[in-house]
Amino acid sequence: MIPATAALEAGWCTFQVSDGLYGLDVARVHEVLRPQPLTRVPLAPPAVAGLLNLRGQIVPAVDLRTLFGLDPLASPGGLVVVRSGDGLAALVVDAIGDVRRPEGARVPLEHGDGDPFRTCTVPLADRLLTVLDVDRLLELAFDPAGREPLARSRPAVRRLPGD
Repeated sequence: MIPATAALEAGWCTFQVSDGLYGLDVARVHEVLRPQPLTRVPLAPPAVAGLLNLRGQIVPAVDLRTLFGLDPLASPGGLVVVRSGDGLAALVVDAIGDVRRPEGARVPLEHGDGDPFRTCTVPLADRLLTVLDVDRLLELAFDPAGREPLARSRPAVRRLPGD
């Protein structure tokens, strides 16, 4: 069974990032929210947009635009809260979509190992839906190596004469 086949019956929760239509297995989605205030986390990896207070539960939020190497938006379109092995995580997206299912006998097209986030592409009537691997996405977002760009962007400390 291909990874996306299990999600064929349930479908995918969809959203937009830039011009792309993306989806997650609907069974992994906890809830979908309008934009919420996030609390920044000092020294967090660049893709971690902050922390979300979800009815008393603290949930890390990952900015998919940053993870995909795109410029940030002034105002995100929403949050997709997903279940992960460590609890919940929120994905900051440009726009919330709906639940989509494959149409007719269309079969997902598998991606090779070179694609770090995607499991498959599903042809829909009007466009292509790229299904993301939630676990791999979060693993890359929280990778401590992601902190390196922050360290390099800090200004150098200047020494005063006599120090």
